[in-house]
Amino acid sequence: MKRTDFRHLEPLRVRWAEIDAQGIVFNGHYLAYVDTAISGYWRALALPYADTMKHLGGDLFVRRAALDYLGSARYDDRLDIGIRCREFGNSSMKVDGAVFRGDQLLVQADMVYVFADPVAQTPLRLPDALRDVIHGFEAGQSVVNVELGPWRELGDAAAAIRHEVFIDEQRIPAEMEWDAADATCLHALARNRFGVPLATGRLLEHVPGVAKIGRMAVRRSMRSSQIGRQVLDALMAEAKRQGYREVLLHAQLAAENFYLRAGFQRRGEPFEEAGIGHVEMVRSI
Repeated sequence: MKRTDFRHLEPLRVRWAEIDAQGIVFNGHYLAYVDTAISGYWRALALPYADTMKHLGGDLFVRRAALDYLGSARYDDRLDIGIRCREFGNSSMKVDGAVFRGDQLLVQADMVYVFADPVAQTPLRLPDALRDVIHGFEAGQSVVNVELGPWRELGDAAAAIRHEVFIDEQRIPAEMEWDAADATCLHALARNRFGVPLATGRLLEHVPGVAKIGRMAVRRSMRSSQIGRQVLDALMAEAKRQGYREVLLHAQLAAENFYLRAGFQRRGEPFEEAGIGHVEMVRSI
């Protein structure tokens, strides 16, 4: 196995508690590493795991998990855990895992998951819709579609995401979340291949020549994927198409690095909005 065999690689760093008396990672932890990477694989598929399984009417159970140890990781090593779905049966899927330190393969995993009734644990046919999403991802296809449109078309789905993120999670008062701009500005909505809304944002004019992006929200289970960036890129592209020369936004301090990676720069000192630290950021387009 090589790194290039895997479209999804989950970064991990070895912790002190994972080292054994020999000064190397205890063998049992590698299975936990692979399991962590499988959670990342579901994010890469843009499929919130619990909601997806409920929608499909089943769940995935491990039937087999075998590890081959080729080398040892040590404390503070930076590792990348590759995951790929290799083969489908009637009710099963074969999954490869690989633990890399740089290009060195340390551990490889061979796993079989069975799709089954979540209560009786009796096998069910693996849904074609799930097969299609995984096949598409492994073939390099996008698993997310970003739609742009007015509030009357996207508002119900966008509002549900914003309520979940801003009101329920961040405790922003509802009266501060909703404003008159929603009815007139352009909204972006990212959906997965099952049509489930996962992220949103909006675009409006700040002053002539300068657009403002706001209300960027990604469902918690999908963070640290590329979905938020896809929404941002779609809004940036539309701002450019409309002739704006600059885009401004108020970034939560916790998300500042996300916008820095997208080419934005901080302008001014931090301030509070709705009790949360923010900073103004801008980017020319």
